[in-house]
Amino acid sequence: MTAFRSLLAALGVCLVQGLACNHAIAAPTHYPLTLDNCGAKITIEKAPERAIGLGQNSAEILLLLGLQDRMAGTAFWPSMVLPQLAEANAKVKLLTVEFPTFESILAENPDFVAAALPTLVGPSSKVAKREDFEKVGVPSYLSPSTCLSTDKVKNEYGSRDQLWNMDQLYREIDELSQIFDVADRGQALIADLKAREAALRASVSKDGKKLSYVFWFSSPSPSADAYLGGKNSASGFIADVLGGRNAIEAEAEWPTLGWESIIAANPDVIVVANLDRNRWELDKPEAKIKFLTSDPAVSQIAAVKNKAIVVMDGQAMNPTIRTIYGAEQVASQLKALGLLK
Repeated sequence: MTAFRSLLAALGVCLVQGLACNHAIAAPTHYPLTLDNCGAKITIEKAPERAIGLGQNSAEILLLLGLQDRMAGTAFWPSMVLPQLAEANAKVKLLTVEFPTFESILAENPDFVAAALPTLVGPSSKVAKREDFEKVGVPSYLSPSTCLSTDKVKNEYGSRDQLWNMDQLYREIDELSQIFDVADRGQALIADLKAREAALRASVSKDGKKLSYVFWFSSPSPSADAYLGGKNSASGFIADVLGGRNAIEAEAEWPTLGWESIIAANPDVIVVANLDRNRWELDKPEAKIKFLTSDPAVSQIAAVKNKAIVVMDGQAMNPTIRTIYGAEQVASQLKALGLLK
């Protein structure tokens, strides 16, 4: 939270002064701007004035760039908006915290849509496909971090054969800031995130034990398979930042595993997501912890027996603006437990 306050304060100074901090002034955008985005070319004729932030990460990036006055609406929020962005977010219409309809988006007369997930704008989207927006003359932008192949994993999330890193997020911030002609703000945000990652990596002792992690997002019920962060996902990145590894070896972005497989992985640490959406009872961290500590078999996992269960913002398990924030949360709790030096 403190880091985000510092960033917003820094951005505020930059915006007042009309330049970005700690780096050269970025060049203004020249329109039309054409970008390669997830296998498609998009052309922006002018800076958007009625943008839709479709998905929490897209919405929060736009808010962090100070674009609330140019946003016509947002939708699909697994978690509450960052407290530091609450005032700005209150100025933007909330369409729904779940999947919006295509019609509800068009009703806001948008001139640009930024989407966080392929389930929001993609070939199997529950909202609309990119060509649907093209037909009505609205350019759409999909987060580069979520443009994954579905050849190996036949679901909408796909798989990742290399560990996600922040470069993809930086590209997203940079391109969105170019689209809105606020490149200075984008570079200030990128500089802050780079500094935070470097500080976090430097704070973890190289002599400590290389911990193995399981990142549990949620489950429909205790008896159902659990949605976990895959090996190369943002969760895997967090484990790497903290000098450890993801105990889940699946390349799927969001593998679903039964508890027998999770018990076999026997992680040193279990990270449970805190979600505000209330879709399932196990969205709540306290419900997850109750199950972990009371189930006769699951309670024998090393992490549970050693009380190495920590809580993290669920949105940070997605490759988003919050991922480093989530890594900071985990590090703080593990250091307090004496498990991370």
